[in-house]
Amino acid sequence: MSDLYPEHVAVPGFSFESFTQQPSAVDTTASPMQIARFVEAYRRHGYRVARLDPLGLAPLPVVPELAPRFHGLDSAQLRMPDQAFPAAVTVAELERQLRRVYCGAIGLDCGGIRSEARRRWLFARMEADLFAPPPTLAQRGALLRRLAAAEMWEEHVADRFPHAKRFSLEGCESLIPLLDAAIHEAARRGLHRVFLGMPHRGRLNALVNVMDFPAAKMLACLDPESDEAAALTDLPYHLGGTARTHTPHGDVSVVLAHNPSHLQSVYPVVTGMARAWQDEHPDAGCVPVVVHGDAAFAGQGIVAETLNMTRRPGYTPGGTIHVIVNNQIGFTTPNPMDVCQHAYCTDIARSVDAPVIHVNADHPEDVVRAVAIAFDYRAVHGSDIVIDLLGYRRLGHSEHDIPAVTQPLLQAAIAAHPRVTERYHKAIDALVPLAQVRSAVLREMLERPAGDSAFPVAGIDWPASKPAGQPLSLARLEALTAALTRVPANFELHAFVRDVLAKWQSAVADADHPVDWCQAESLAYATLLEEGHGVRISGMDVGRGTFMHRHAVWHAQSARDGDADHHVPLKHVAERQGAFDIVNSPLTEEAVLGFEYGYSVSSKRRLTIWEAQFGDFVNGAQVFIDQYLAPGEYKWGYQSGLTVLLPHGHEGVGPEHSNGFLGRFLQLCADDNLRVAVPSTSAQWFYLLREQALSAQPKPLVVMSPKSQLYGNGASHSPLHELAGGAFAPVLGDADAPARAVTRAVLCSGKLYYELLKARNDAHDETIALIRVEQLYPFPHDALERALARYPNLAEVVWAQEEDANQGAWRSVRDALESVVADGLRLTSVCRTATPSGAHASVRTHRDEQRRIVGQALGL
Repeated sequence: MSDLYPEHVAVPGFSFESFTQQPSAVDTTASPMQIARFVEAYRRHGYRVARLDPLGLAPLPVVPELAPRFHGLDSAQLRMPDQAFPAAVTVAELERQLRRVYCGAIGLDCGGIRSEARRRWLFARMEADLFAPPPTLAQRGALLRRLAAAEMWEEHVADRFPHAKRFSLEGCESLIPLLDAAIHEAARRGLHRVFLGMPHRGRLNALVNVMDFPAAKMLACLDPESDEAAALTDLPYHLGGTARTHTPHGDVSVVLAHNPSHLQSVYPVVTGMARAWQDEHPDAGCVPVVVHGDAAFAGQGIVAETLNMTRRPGYTPGGTIHVIVNNQIGFTTPNPMDVCQHAYCTDIARSVDAPVIHVNADHPEDVVRAVAIAFDYRAVHGSDIVIDLLGYRRLGHSEHDIPAVTQPLLQAAIAAHPRVTERYHKAIDALVPLAQVRSAVLREMLERPAGDSAFPVAGIDWPASKPAGQPLSLARLEALTAALTRVPANFELHAFVRDVLAKWQSAVADADHPVDWCQAESLAYATLLEEGHGVRISGMDVGRGTFMHRHAVWHAQSARDGDADHHVPLKHVAERQGAFDIVNSPLTEEAVLGFEYGYSVSSKRRLTIWEAQFGDFVNGAQVFIDQYLAPGEYKWGYQSGLTVLLPHGHEGVGPEHSNGFLGRFLQLCADDNLRVAVPSTSAQWFYLLREQALSAQPKPLVVMSPKSQLYGNGASHSPLHELAGGAFAPVLGDADAPARAVTRAVLCSGKLYYELLKARNDAHDETIALIRVEQLYPFPHDALERALARYPNLAEVVWAQEEDANQGAWRSVRDALESVVADGLRLTSVCRTATPSGAHASVRTHRDEQRRIVGQALGL
């Protein structure tokens, strides 16, 4: 298809300031300052009286700023030094041109932009379009056909499957040429990929008409009796896909992200996908285009979180093109624009200085022009911009609704309103009858064969090859530790960090010396980076670590001019190493986790990690756990290797910061969808991170990671030689327990092991074996069977956990344990009493409970 609109042609030297360069030739009471204020008023307030509502129901407000504040100038002539206008024009002509630019079917709202330079750029860009060439007949014909295709898809589906839920686009059909134009504008700017996110409304239409999915196959997915429908793992209007679109400026890959019913949740996912592509393909640009519903954009907190987050260096995709399908009614209640003349669903964009282009969906040429302006703005400023596509909703929220029940006057106006194809066909004086156009595009749509598109998408088309892991030796670990502890010249460390580095250097001097968790983690990353893998870590305060447990970013305690104020040693471990990014996130969980999920789906070359400040903070991101992380591969084929670190462990400091909700994650486990681990030693931590990065079949990894009590427990620090050769062990047996003496095996995870170990050793009881289950899913049946088989006289197996009975692992692993424990053995559990809160807020009560759990588990 040819471009829908000609390339923007700037008019050098023109702006409305030309009118103010000389005073009036007739009435000298009009000063240049008065004219300048008049022009500025239209620039800033013209959108408030623009013709944006296709139905014309919203009364236009009276805007005092647009009334001329001088007298007798309607017929006064202004001398024009610029050649764009005649040598002299009237004030009335000036106002007509201002209204043409700022009060037509496009309204520019830049009131939220604090940068005067950006506002001036937008004004110049809007005004230059006065002289852009109009679309050719061929371009207008192509645009009419795109509108007809959008319309005919909805009509055909309604005829074939009148009871199917499809979330019709009727009333905003201009979204289809808008998306077409976005793809073409991306190609024109040399961007090789468009990451597209959108809600349910119009998704099926976009899949067929924008991404060229076979209409016949899509129709089969709507047929409840078809094999295609039976094979779906999600609803058709949740599904995405990939397509390769051919344009006159080159090919563009379009990735439409899958999206569950939490509509706005796809927004951070798409920006994460785009950022991953940019990080790993710096010479092949991309752009995220996110379609929103009007009520969702205004009402969902994830929008504000993501708008704020994606302005930060570690999360920005270089600007997102936002498109709001504004039906002016939201769900079943009026849009704020109908309630208050000065309120818009786009007002949240003001918080991030994003301009808004309001455009009437019944004016498709202006819709396409809005896309060109938006892409120009992003290209120049690298920032977000919003296109507010104002249309209406011909049907209800779904096709089964009766919208007239709650909006009778609105629905009556919609029923009487001609469709956009009728209006545009008449406006361009098309020679071909509209019925003929509609018939032709429907026939082409239904006969179109499958092209390069994939439905449903089986993942992002990235090479899955990874650099292989290299042998781990003491010499290699010693060399990497030297690199990690090398301090740049003229860089003053804090005394605490200096002591940490001295401890690391001592650890590698002796193969039997213990290595703490911080050093083991850093060495895991260093070995991966040296092998060519990338590592990305984000979350609140991840540079230092909530528990002072990482120190991946050093901050100079004093710096002279020209000296660096910070240093990231993991960026300097080898000459040709993988990329290392560590990003302190804003105070948010939901948007960040969604972004990192999208990043991990789009990147197969980096270990992507999100760390919660405390494990319970994952509650703020539960949508992404339930709807993306756990079922994403099963529903959509998305392979994610995202690692989620949730500091977990009871310390008597209250419910909130004790619990990473281990039981909740285990409830979500099925079909090998997740890996859930609770490492208890620094060596296990080292190997777990490496295995996650090296896995050829990535799975999300959820780690109940340590807190202060385990980080500082020297018994959990492994000797250096354990890091030099080995692997993560899903079960750690008890080598110290005499095999024939053992009658009771206590199974546990995490820091509780060390409390059990101390109590058993203090009691000198050789009849008890302590076995650590380090991986809870997939459950290590074989490894646990081997560990238990070591004890021929075993009579009882006890599962011990410090969590409440309804919070920890017991209720999820019980069935697996029953299949592992041999017949005749007694299987019991020891837990805290089930509570709705999950943990104690009293240190004394916590200690009493901990002693009870330990004593009961050991039978002491």
